[in-house]
Amino acid sequence: MMNATPSDRKSSTLSRRQFLATAGGITITITAYGLAPSMGLSQKEGKRKAEDKQLTVWVRLEPNGQLTIYNPAAEMGQGSMTALPVILAEELDADWSKVRIENAPIEPDVYGLDRGDHKIMLTVGSWSVKGYFNSLRQAGAQARYVLLNSVANHWQVPLSELKTDAGLVTHQKSGRQVSYGEITSFIKIPASIPEIPEEQLKRPDQFRLIGSVLPRYDIPAKVDGSALFAMDVQVPGMLYGVIERGTIHGSQPTLQNEQAIRSLEGIVELVMLEYGVGIVATSLEKALNAKKRIKIQWSEDVKAVGHSSQEAFALYEKMANEDQSGEILTEKGNVSESLKTAAKTYSADYKNDYVYHAQMEPLNAIASVAADGMSAEIWAGTQAPGSVADTIAEALQIDPSRVTFHQHFLGGGLGRRSNHDYIIEAARLSKAVSKPVKVLWTREDDLRYGMYRPMSLQRLQASVDASGSLTGLSHCVVGDGGGLLTSGANNEFYAIPHQHLEVRAVENGIRLKHWRAVGHGPNKFAIESFIDEIATGQGIDPYAFRRTLMKESPRALQTLEKAAEMAQWNTPPKEGRARGIAFGERSGSLCTGICEISLDREKGKIRVHHFWSAVDAGIVVQPDNVVAQMEGGILMGMSSVLSESITINQGKVQQSNFHDYPLLRITDIPERIDIAMIPSEEPPQGIGEASLPVVAGAIANAFAALTGKRLRHLPFTPDRVLEALKG
Repeated sequence: MMNATPSDRKSSTLSRRQFLATAGGITITITAYGLAPSMGLSQKEGKRKAEDKQLTVWVRLEPNGQLTIYNPAAEMGQGSMTALPVILAEELDADWSKVRIENAPIEPDVYGLDRGDHKIMLTVGSWSVKGYFNSLRQAGAQARYVLLNSVANHWQVPLSELKTDAGLVTHQKSGRQVSYGEITSFIKIPASIPEIPEEQLKRPDQFRLIGSVLPRYDIPAKVDGSALFAMDVQVPGMLYGVIERGTIHGSQPTLQNEQAIRSLEGIVELVMLEYGVGIVATSLEKALNAKKRIKIQWSEDVKAVGHSSQEAFALYEKMANEDQSGEILTEKGNVSESLKTAAKTYSADYKNDYVYHAQMEPLNAIASVAADGMSAEIWAGTQAPGSVADTIAEALQIDPSRVTFHQHFLGGGLGRRSNHDYIIEAARLSKAVSKPVKVLWTREDDLRYGMYRPMSLQRLQASVDASGSLTGLSHCVVGDGGGLLTSGANNEFYAIPHQHLEVRAVENGIRLKHWRAVGHGPNKFAIESFIDEIATGQGIDPYAFRRTLMKESPRALQTLEKAAEMAQWNTPPKEGRARGIAFGERSGSLCTGICEISLDREKGKIRVHHFWSAVDAGIVVQPDNVVAQMEGGILMGMSSVLSESITINQGKVQQSNFHDYPLLRITDIPERIDIAMIPSEEPPQGIGEASLPVVAGAIANAFAALTGKRLRHLPFTPDRVLEALKG
């Protein structure tokens, strides 16, 4: 293993800025647990370090009172590195000023999320706080028990007479108190620690840390530049690898100028892959230079070659017209009968293009495969650290115990970094040269050979009875992507007696992946736009219409009413503006969003001036972080709704970088975003994706209120806006 002496945040002297300035002339050898804040522990290192002064597998206590709490989730800017330790520290009654946070050892059986018959270390789907809440409370309570039990034995008093508060154990009868750090001098770790009954855990009204505004642990190092990401890591003898993958997903390469490329300065090896050509060189610049010069003939006998995304919608419409059903996911009541007997019916199709993740840090990983090919060491940032060893072991045909993995900060994930393709590539290139190789994806690589949110067509039909009530809703989703298509398509918070949901599958050969909120973005856009169309068609205010639909869902209704209050829904907007409303649920969090827009009718540009959102996320662990996540979801939602689109023509991805895949600019963000959190004592729910699904519906509905026209195809580019205005 390639190691260095660990350092903590205070003793770190090398900033990221300094590293980048000097990396060309020196080699810096680091391990993950040497970062600041500590991104500690690889699989093997974690087991060694975990033996040092452990209260439990989750907590280490030092004589000076410093508590080290292990964080089991990947930190990619969403704040879980702080939120999860806060949960444990609450039940431990820790002095937060003395808490240090390290990444947990990569041992899913110990630190993983419980998924029924197994545990996983995987940070996706806004699972972290929701999934770890109960287990981390228990872990904190058990660590507290270890301290109390030790003090009770040392002082010869009943444990029940002892209390804790912010790093202290007190015995009121004798007036004695002892700090947590002092307990290390006589601590006795029981052979077994009992499960702490739920009734002995804190009530929400007793929380001291949960619900308080606490600074995020990872922010200082990221702000001052001392935080090191996998992109910054260098190891001795490291080479650089890039891969030419082409623009047709799944196409196989035939290299036509191998000798010419091998003769270029700095080229160490060319590695033929099933889908591309790997180039290993002595520097990144030399690898990229060779990549520009490489000539490849790409095979055309792959599924993607026949796929043109915009033309595919005609096929999707044809499939939606077929009488035969696809895979039925929800069947409640009898939608067919409700449509036949309805006083009025509604029908509309909604479409969405492919969307790219556009995570801030380009994909990268370092692999060092031993000369005999029987062991490997990996440095990377991933949303799925628990499965890296198994994945790399399978790729190299070695035992997983022979893979050492160092987890790092992630410069954004959004679902993309839950796939290990970039780590596998580093391992394969390293094996080819028997040296460490850092593989980097350029932005063009990732955009053209990325893994996208699927395109889809959604056909919705509804029945309304003579009283104006919505009685039936049929929802048919057509597209490629399986489960990626249908998340968020259920309507359990709307009282609609007859409901039908089905998916009709196609296969386009395009690489697809979870994208923030997965299918909730397109599905809630379609559903909430359609609900608005029905309300308008019935002459009912869209807010009032939803209030009726939510009559059996009081928590959802509360978010609706709070958002309407914030936006002053019943007062007219400024001249030339209009408001739109939408509701959604994601990962258990309930959210209503309202936006106010204006429109440049000559340019077709929608301007969002204000966005209000109310969310019920259960118990809120970190209020500031909830606000940040809600704001981030709204802005990312706006970007995808107003401009982001991957188009494919005869299998070739048409976009290459941000000049033709535009993202939301700072000049286009709302003048205000206001977030309200509904107080709750319900268990915490996922917040990282809660606000994004309501954005498209709110903007589309505001556009309809302003113009009387409907936007039914994401994104709402100026061309599509102008087309809608003409129609």
